[in-house]
Parts: sequence; C-alpha cells; structure tokens
Amino acid sequence: MNTYKTSEIARSIGIHPNTVRLYEELGLIPKPERRANGYRVFTDFHMEQIKFARIALKVEVLQNGLRKEAIDIIKTSAAGNFSKAIQLTEQYLQQIRNEQRNAEEAIEITVKLLSGDGQEEKSDTLVLTRKETADYLKISMDALRNWEMNGLMTIKRKQNGYRVYRDEDIRRLKIIRSLRCANYSLSAILRMLNILSQDPQANIRQVIDTPGEDDDIISVCDKLLTSLQYAEENAKAMLAHLEKMQKQFHTNPTL
Repeated sequence: MNTYKTSEIARSIGIHPNTVRLYEELGLIPKPERRANGYRVFTDFHMEQIKFARIALKVEVLQNGLRKEAIDIIKTSAAGNFSKAIQLTEQYLQQIRNEQRNAEEAIEITVKLLSGDGQEEKSDTLVLTRKETADYLKISMDALRNWEMNGLMTIKRKQNGYRVYRDEDIRRLKIIRSLRCANYSLSAILRMLNILSQDPQANIRQVIDTPGEDDDIISVCDKLLTSLQYAEENAKAMLAHLEKMQKQFHTNPTL
C-alpha cells in the first residue's frame, strides 16, 4: 500500500494540511503511524477515509440529529467497520427520506388549511386566550410568543389588553405548527405567509423553498426541500464510497 506525508495527502485531496490534522484529532480518520523523526505516515486507507469524510460533511443537515449521525458514520468507517458504517448510512438515508415526507406532508396540510378543507370549526366561534390557544393546539406558550415576536402572527386585543385568538388565528397557527414540526425555518414560513397574503394563488412549495435575494440570513432550513434533496443524493454517494472502501480494504484497512 502507498504511503504519504501530511502535505502529500493534503495536496492530493485539495485541503490544507491542518485539515488533515484536525480530522485526526476529531477521530474522523485513524491515527497514522509515525516515523522516528515524528512525521506522520498516511496510507491509501487514510486517503479514502478523508475523501469519505469530505463527502459526508458536504451537505449541512441540522434537523433531528442528522449531523451527529453523519459524524458517527464517519468514525465507524475510520475504525474499519465498513459493514456497520453501511448499515448506519442506510438508516441515515431512510431518516432523510422520512424528513422529506414530513416536509411534503406539511405543505399538503398547509394547502388544505388555506382552502378550508378539514377544518374542525366552520364558523367564527372560537375566542381563546393565549393559554387556551396553546392548550388547544398542544404547543407551548413560549412557542406562541416566539411566533408572534418573529412576525408570524398579529393578534388583536380586547379593550382590557388581553389577546384573543379567533378561528382565523387558529388556522394560521395550525399552518405554522405543521411547518415548524417539519423543520421549516421561521423566516421561510414568514416569507410564505407574506407572499400568500399578496397572492393567494402562489405556489406554496416553490415559495417556501426559495429565499429572497434581500433576505439577511439564508439557512439550510430556509431551503428545506432543496437541502433534503441534496442530503439524499449525498447519502447515496456515501453508500457508494463505503462499498468501494469495503472491497478495497476488507482485509486490513490500516495496511
């Protein structure tokens, strides 16, 4: 098997030598042997493992512990346990697909709520306090306050200053709750609600996944559908690379 210095392996992959050392420090690659002069000696396995780590870390997926799962997969591969790493990656891919399904279902629920389908209350009868609303929707008071502070809701008040939530407010809150449960960002939901107030016929799926050019901060969850699609393709690439490594290093990956 070929051997490499730190600078050689870094140059071959196109990263800084400090990145190679960081991967070693984080346990994303096995510790290389050292020569008598202290220089690290890397092998073909280190080369492929770093490439694998780069693939796994290419897409930033934050929701529901997916990022941690990716790190666990990298460390499992670094230990040479390819069968376990492949199993974990298959589970990782399935969870991404579950997240995609949740995101799509949240959009379907939003469409139904906006059209009036499936509403429990057909007349303008609800008049609830903030606590009653939180209990009714099974969400926390803090979530309600947060949504209001971020501009997703503007609640009318009685003369005594208390907020009152009516049917229209409840419907809007159900939309927000559904989208938040699917990990859409507050900014993406606000963008969608604002555009729908101007154009009720707007394409919800497109609007919620397309940040505006003037948005101050664009996060992964501002483009949730797109990021999950990238994550799925990335997970498939992880599987392919692991299967390649398993064939190449099935006897002793450290040699």
